[in-house]
Amino acid sequence: MTRSILELLTRNFVTLIGAALTTVSALVFLSLFVLDLLGFRAGPYIGIIVFVLLPALFVLGLLLIPLGAWMERARRKGGAEERRLPVIDLNSPRLQRMLIIFLAATTINLVIVSTGTYKAVEVMDSTDFCGKSCHVMAPEFSAYSHSPHSRVGCVECHIGSGTSWFVKSKLAGTGQLFAVLFNTYPRPIPTPVHDLRPASETCEQCHWPSKFIGDRLRVITHFTNDEKTKERKTVLMMNIGGTRGDKAQGIHWHVDPGIQIRYKSDLKRQQITDVELTREGKTKVYKINSAVAAASNGQSDWRTMDCVDCHNRPTHIYGLPAREVDAALAAGRLDKGLPFIRRESVQALSIDYPSTAEARARLSKALKDFYAKNYPEVSTGRSAQIDTAVKTVQEIYQSNVFPEMRIQWGTYPNFLGHQETPGCFRCHDGEHVTDSGEKISKSCSRCHATLATEEEDPEILQALYP
Repeated sequence: MTRSILELLTRNFVTLIGAALTTVSALVFLSLFVLDLLGFRAGPYIGIIVFVLLPALFVLGLLLIPLGAWMERARRKGGAEERRLPVIDLNSPRLQRMLIIFLAATTINLVIVSTGTYKAVEVMDSTDFCGKSCHVMAPEFSAYSHSPHSRVGCVECHIGSGTSWFVKSKLAGTGQLFAVLFNTYPRPIPTPVHDLRPASETCEQCHWPSKFIGDRLRVITHFTNDEKTKERKTVLMMNIGGTRGDKAQGIHWHVDPGIQIRYKSDLKRQQITDVELTREGKTKVYKINSAVAAASNGQSDWRTMDCVDCHNRPTHIYGLPAREVDAALAAGRLDKGLPFIRRESVQALSIDYPSTAEARARLSKALKDFYAKNYPEVSTGRSAQIDTAVKTVQEIYQSNVFPEMRIQWGTYPNFLGHQETPGCFRCHDGEHVTDSGEKISKSCSRCHATLATEEEDPEILQALYP
């Protein structure tokens, strides 16, 4: 029996290769799978090798074995002796033994293939696979790692539940793989993603925009460019709103189920030209000046407004130099006692550098040279704090700017608010008008009340936190 099986596997070169591939890949797969069960982790590439490449080689080997047998049979048919179809006699002890071996091998094969398939899907849906296995995604993974959603898996937002979107994502991923292999992917990666799944099927599985939230206090901290930087606070009472009773109000009024807003814009959604509001069965269309509309970069079809039209960077958030330095000062990652630390940090970060390596070197040189030249006593007496400042500024740069992917400061604008980009003012600019002359409101009080502006010690915070 054993001799017959060996003869079957070795009589043809193709069958022999298939048997070798299947055997070796199965042994390596099972060994590494056991290590995975024991908790051994060696990065995303090992997962790709173990659960994608090895099962693929295993299946390839299984296909080569019968192919080689068929080729051998065809070769023998060409000879003098004509081969007939085999006679299947289940009463034959030899055939019974072969059948048992075949069923056992098939069971083992199914276990290996099904396990590999399940684990391959698990690996390809992991955050490490999405962010670490492809260098093109390095900027997105870096921004994601510092975001409010850094503990939410990529697939939760980009795919969501259901088979159809899973299949769509894998087909799209196949095209992206070829783009990377042939170096044809765009730099930077274009946004917005026009075929992104609607927020109602992803974001709203955790967030509930129609829920009444009411007002929320927001404190924005800035620092001055003085020699001894001073902290300044702006305090806003944000009217988040939601649905109260049967009436929507506040900022989240825009996505209330009883209200539908559609708009037309340029392809980047930065210039909104037409806004259509449907409420209580009545529709109004607001349009911007035709000359402005004509100057917009392309024109999209009507799009129904949802969460990501304002929260367009909920996870992959890229900052600007001043805001990032302010955040580092507020968190204590930059020493406020260093002279002109904010001014010099922002100034050094705002320069365009051709590469990350050069940026690191020149950022370090800029800060150290400044203190060595202007404050020699600080340069020598507080060298540790200066080194920490250099490291922090380098980290700020590396988290937001990626010259190799042509991502600079402001490449990916954030539409939430209106401080750094038009944001809310894309619609609430007082320029969108109906045919009857009605305008979209530009009133700030609809969204927030300003309780303090750039104050050192706001009275409202004294009252709240005595």
